[in-house]
Amino acid sequence: MNTWLTEIGQAWRASLRRPGFLLLAAGVLALGVGSASAVFTMIDGVLLRPMPYPEPQRLVALGEVEQGNVVGASPQQYQQLAGLPGADSLGIFKSDPLATNIAGDGEPVQVQAQEFDHTLLPTLRVQPVLGRNFTAPEDQPHGPPAVLLYHGFWLRRFGGNPAVVGKTMQVEGVAHTIVGVLPAGFDLGQASIALPVAFRANTPNDSTDYTAVARLAPGFSREALAVQVQTRLHTFYVTQGHKAYASDYWLRAHFATQDFGAEEHQGSRATSLMWLASAALLLLIALVNLTNLMMLRAMGRSHDASVRGALGASPWRVALPSMADGVLVGLLGVLFGQALAGMGLSAIRTWMPADWMVVDWTRPGGLSLGWPAWALAIAVGLFGALVATLLGLWRGHAALSADSLREGGRSGFSRRSGLLGRVLVIAQVALASLLLCAAGVFLRTLLDNAKVDLGFDARGVLTFELAPVKTTYPDAASVQLLSQRLVERLRQIPGVRQAAVGTNLPAGDFSGQWRMNMHVPGGEDFNAQLHAADPGFFGVFGIRLLQGRLFADADVRGGEAVAIVNQKFADQHYHGRALGQIIQLGSGADMLSARIVGVVASTWQFGPEDPDAATPILYLPLAQMPDDILRAFRTYEPLRFAIKVQGSPDGYGDAVKQAVAEVAPYQPINHVYSMAWIVRDITRDTKFDLMLVGLLGGLALLLAGVGMYAVMAVAVAAREREFGVRAALGASPRRLLLLVLRGGLLQIVLGLAAGVVLGAAGAGVLRAVVVQLGRSVFDPWAVLVACVVLACAGVLACLVPAVRAGRTAPMHALRGE
Repeated sequence: MNTWLTEIGQAWRASLRRPGFLLLAAGVLALGVGSASAVFTMIDGVLLRPMPYPEPQRLVALGEVEQGNVVGASPQQYQQLAGLPGADSLGIFKSDPLATNIAGDGEPVQVQAQEFDHTLLPTLRVQPVLGRNFTAPEDQPHGPPAVLLYHGFWLRRFGGNPAVVGKTMQVEGVAHTIVGVLPAGFDLGQASIALPVAFRANTPNDSTDYTAVARLAPGFSREALAVQVQTRLHTFYVTQGHKAYASDYWLRAHFATQDFGAEEHQGSRATSLMWLASAALLLLIALVNLTNLMMLRAMGRSHDASVRGALGASPWRVALPSMADGVLVGLLGVLFGQALAGMGLSAIRTWMPADWMVVDWTRPGGLSLGWPAWALAIAVGLFGALVATLLGLWRGHAALSADSLREGGRSGFSRRSGLLGRVLVIAQVALASLLLCAAGVFLRTLLDNAKVDLGFDARGVLTFELAPVKTTYPDAASVQLLSQRLVERLRQIPGVRQAAVGTNLPAGDFSGQWRMNMHVPGGEDFNAQLHAADPGFFGVFGIRLLQGRLFADADVRGGEAVAIVNQKFADQHYHGRALGQIIQLGSGADMLSARIVGVVASTWQFGPEDPDAATPILYLPLAQMPDDILRAFRTYEPLRFAIKVQGSPDGYGDAVKQAVAEVAPYQPINHVYSMAWIVRDITRDTKFDLMLVGLLGGLALLLAGVGMYAVMAVAVAAREREFGVRAALGASPRRLLLLVLRGGLLQIVLGLAAGVVLGAAGAGVLRAVVVQLGRSVFDPWAVLVACVVLACAGVLACLVPAVRAGRTAPMHALRGE
């Protein structure tokens, strides 16, 4: 054992005395390990880390299934599932938090409020850190008002004071008792407070904007529970007087269960898999490159190995120096890689989209290297280095031959070893081309997005949200009066050219887009987006009038009901001839008939990445909104105000807040953003994906170049006598240079061809993401750019060894003969 340790120590000292190869090999491994560790850390909380609840594997989501995923459950459906066999308990929560006004212990603010019933926390096995859960009476209509505080909000608003439990807080103008504080790990919906859902018995609420959760009973499978859910709800819709719904929709619907963690993060799963695949490709490229380097290192030691073998050393003793080098390279690669991963994650934390996923990565510690990342790095780094070393020793076994001893080690660079090196280079180029093609797709998408006409003008527009306090503004008339007074006050701000209010901005990824049943006389019912706006809305955003007129001040309650549609709506439902047509909204006694008086340009509601392009929209005058429709709007979304200003809108925030305070002193506002910022924000996910995939693609390009340079440099050194003979027989330096370049270019071409074939055959992960961008997986321009970039990098990598071959001196090369 002491002899082995001595051998290892000597090998390490020798490597450290000439650290060039050691730093190169460790750096190559560090790039692969660091990228894999960083990406693993970023998606750990999405795909791998279990939900922060006891026995999370027993938690399932229940409800309607679309495309294999549970999309939600309605309160009516949830109530029908009470006492479901196979479920220990059930709970339900609102899928998206609601904009809510609060006051008390500080200035009034608008926060996000999550709604859930009193059985959700017991189902999740979550206990408040202070106080208690909601009670059954509090979870009833007109029950005692109660509120739970999220842990982060409790720290920000109340400084972590435990005496806050039992005090009251104004929520929408109603005093609510603070009954408890939720634990720090509870981040359902990233809200600030929680309120009871308070469904009435036998509720007719059929909105699937809720998530129902069940805890499986011991010995009961998720599949068996899914059968119970389908049977119970199908029977309900068939037998309980819902024939119209059953024949039209619900009877065809499928209900099932899904793992709760998968349901929570299904929206980010495709992108996470793309990141993981990109990091895995880069790691594979690094390991291929490392194998190449270790093989060249073993062949470089062929003479020393031959001497040791001739003196009677065992194969293990002969291989020990190389194995020691492999361990040292692996250790240094892990340490350097984790350092790179840590620096990269710190940089990402400073500017990454805060709400890109359900997991809050920007919180302290939200993007830190934990023990799973270290375990992965150590396992991959050490194992990869040892495998690369063993493969290098295996392919360099010719160095142990008597010929190697006689030739001074030159014959160690055998044809078979050279062939393997070239194959490894081809593999690197092929894998690098996949990453560069993916980066090219995102880059082309961003370039195309920048050219898209969104249908409105975002320049010089400042927007903010305002959710009227429900007790102060209980009905449509009071909301419209507040809106009118506030718009008039905003117009008085110096520098403001126009002001307007509506229920929706012309673009933005808002979760509560309101869709409503509509009917064209003589046609079929359909579902489309409904927006409300005042007369100045279209002018503020520069939305072009194509036909007819815009809303006027005379379009008020009691007058003729009018509507405006966008061009997409007119084309889809009226074949482009919508002006003067009648559109009906709702049904029964609540039906509203409106005459279409104008057609405006279509806007890209969800930005230029929307695969369906512009969305069909029907606009109603805010002053004519019926009470029931406006009440439904307020349940999901606040009002959006906008001002058109001279110069930059960023300097008008304080003036806007002062204007609101004068008109409604206790009314908070939120999300004061310029419209240009919102437009940039709706493409931030693609920009971040481009940054990450582009970074990994650049590293892959670097690794492929390093690998090709190493192979070509060693191949030129191994063929030095051949080049000397060729030069002595009359070969010019130019001819020798082209000979080496031709061999390198052949490897590049083969690698690019293999990369394109591999990408076309297995692009499922990328396809799941780029389909959302409305672009094919392998864009021809992206493939062309990737090929050109890789070809240029390959030529540069081959150029120095080729020049060296061209300068080979015949007498120097043949001196050993």
